[in-house]
Amino acid sequence: MASRFSFTPITDLLVCSEKFPKPPQRTPLFPIPPLKYSSGYRCFSSISSSRGLSSSVCHAVKEEVIQSSNSESAQDSQTTSPASSKHVLVVGGSGGVGQLIVASLLNRNIKARLFLRDPEKATTLFGKQEDETLEVWKGDTRKPADLDPSMFEGITHVICCTGTTAFPSRRWDGDNTPERVDWEGVRNLVSALPPSLKRLVLVSSVGVTKCNELPWSIMNLFGVLKYKKMGEEYVRNSGLPFTIIRAGRLTDGPYTSYDLNTLLKATAGQRRAVLIGQGDKLVGEVSRLVVAEACIQALDIEFTQGETYEINSVQIVGTSFGHIGISSKEVTMPLSFFASFV
Repeated sequence: MASRFSFTPITDLLVCSEKFPKPPQRTPLFPIPPLKYSSGYRCFSSISSSRGLSSSVCHAVKEEVIQSSNSESAQDSQTTSPASSKHVLVVGGSGGVGQLIVASLLNRNIKARLFLRDPEKATTLFGKQEDETLEVWKGDTRKPADLDPSMFEGITHVICCTGTTAFPSRRWDGDNTPERVDWEGVRNLVSALPPSLKRLVLVSSVGVTKCNELPWSIMNLFGVLKYKKMGEEYVRNSGLPFTIIRAGRLTDGPYTSYDLNTLLKATAGQRRAVLIGQGDKLVGEVSRLVVAEACIQALDIEFTQGETYEINSVQIVGTSFGHIGISSKEVTMPLSFFASFV
């Protein structure tokens, strides 16, 4: 049976609610919303590639300016987020993506409940929290008996970001294989969820529909993509409102040896833009921070219900983007990753 553990509320996230114009491309690049930064945005319009192709795609790059500690404190005291009506269950909250999701929920003043095999990890990552802010339940999705109905009482949204390695490793110890985690664990969780749920967000992987194609066939040697696809299909057939986020190769983190303060200061390095697509056509990598933000955004965006998105992070250096020559001009871009799909 699942058991509950109790963990000073964390607030003061700057949340932008301003509406922005719709971008001109269904798969544009968007900046990552900052936690405590003031940002400017520059649009780079592509001219031509080395292959002679032309494009008018806008790529947004965020220029981060770190404020002084004094101005941060003054701004924080005036922009504390009001308490949210959402109550989010995060499954896999101590993993590389999950820990960033939880940190962001806490900073947004959104009540969270974690379902973890090892509650001690929650204390290490997030410190001691009040029950009104964060609850921790011990359990394992591979064990149906651990998914007690009481664990879902009051839960409005669920984010599932469980996972293991694609190839045999120490993480497979204790039968922690892709079949047991990405298929059986997801199936057990989805089967136990209440029909009143407002949204289930599942983190999956790019390439799940291309198991027999290179390079995906190599990644799928031990079935990880096959089992993730089975998990996706079970979610789609569940009748629950869902959004599936297929991530590229994960970068940045995990930050499992750090604390909440470190998580909130994490950055995506030089990757300053996000590429969103559909149809399992993207190939590349993605920052764990981007995946975490996409999951949280999807909770509230109605048109993402029933949809599957692939997501990558893109690094833009100087004045070139891959083989594309680009020029620049000032433009305001949306903070929502999904704005172009309206």
